[in-house]
Order: sequence, then structure tokens, then C-alpha cells
Amino acid sequence: MMRPMATRTTRLERADATARTIIDDAIREFDASRRALGLSMADVGAAIGMSRSQVGRLIRHELPDVTVKQICRVYAAIGLTAVMRGYPAGDPLRDSAQVKVLDRLHPRVAVTVAWHVERGLHGWRDARAWDVVLDGHGCTDGIEAITRFGDAQAIQRRAMRKLRDDSSVQHLFLVIAGTHANRAALAATRESMRTDLPLDTRAILQAWGEGKCPGAGGIVVI
Repeated sequence: MMRPMATRTTRLERADATARTIIDDAIREFDASRRALGLSMADVGAAIGMSRSQVGRLIRHELPDVTVKQICRVYAAIGLTAVMRGYPAGDPLRDSAQVKVLDRLHPRVAVTVAWHVERGLHGWRDARAWDVVLDGHGCTDGIEAITRFGDAQAIQRRAMRKLRDDSSVQHLFLVIAGTHANRAALAATRESMRTDLPLDTRAILQAWGEGKCPGAGGIVVI
């Protein structure tokens, strides 16, 4: 029996959407400032080597592939400087070790359970995504793959924040690579995490393997 096809909202799709928003907002700010200064489109065009019609097409969002250079030039004409900064709003790319952790888990999940890779958080437009979301087994489970279990509190806080923000996911699971160092670190902190993540490997894998909802979140070492 074949597994259901994984659904995926790619990082590139989210990045492209963010780029469109940044450009659209920049153009609106430029046009509002231009009007406030009483400058015509011809005035701006003459200052930066664009025709009046080109400036008009820019304002009407009719120019394809608007560049950062174009935005900076029209801003300069009205006395503004464009600034772009990066802010934490998503998750880093998974490394090969994380992929291996998920590859070890996947065969332990019943084929009747849908396996969605890198699914974005429901209702949010930022770049955060679950490593895997499981559904079709009576609940929806969000999975975070952990290859280096260092700062347990930081890992738990970050994952719990996703669970809080995604109303479509009922349970959180940390799936941790079963290295000696990870097992030792987990042994030292496991009980402090049990309120939020009560279930352990055996109970979780048994439920998923039978195509059932585990009923609560937990930690899998694999």
C-alpha cells in the first residue's frame, strides 16, 4: 500500500511571497511620500533616469521583476533610504542528520497516517514550519526533529511556541537522534519536560505504528 502524497509549502514559495510584500510596501511608501512632497512622476523620473511612464508603471505595480536598485533610486529621489534587515521568523534548513532521523521514523508510522513534510504553521505567513505533521489517525501531531539535544529548555520553548501558535495541531513531539550524548542529556532533563511532553518512545511508536492517536505529546528517541 502506497503512502499518501506529502503536502509541502516550500521555503522558496514563502520567500517569494515575502519578496512581493516587501516590494509592494516599498512602492506604496514611495508614492505616498512623493505625493506629500508635491513631486510629479516626471520630476522623479528625471532625477533618476527613468521616464514618467516607467515611474507610473512602477507605482501601478506593472513593472515585472522590480529590483532593489530601482527601489533605492526612487527612494533617493524623494530623500529616503531603503533598508532591509533580517529578523528571526522561521526555522533554519534541516541538515542531513535531521533528514536521517525522520527517515528512521517514517517506516515506524502506519501507511494510513498522512505524513506532511515542512508544513507551515496554520494561519501564519512567516517562515516557521513543522518538520513533519501527521494526521488522519484521529488527531494532528506536529514533529520537530532534533539531532543535537543541547539546551533542552530552549528546544522545548521554541517547539511549544509553535504548538501554541498553530491551532490545527493538537500534540507536539520531539524526535531526537539516539546518540550517546543525546541520551545522556535527555536523561538529565526528561522529568522537567514531562508536564508538556508526557509520553515516551515505546507508547508513541506503538500508537503511530497502529495508525492511532497517541493522545498526548511526548519525546521519541530513535
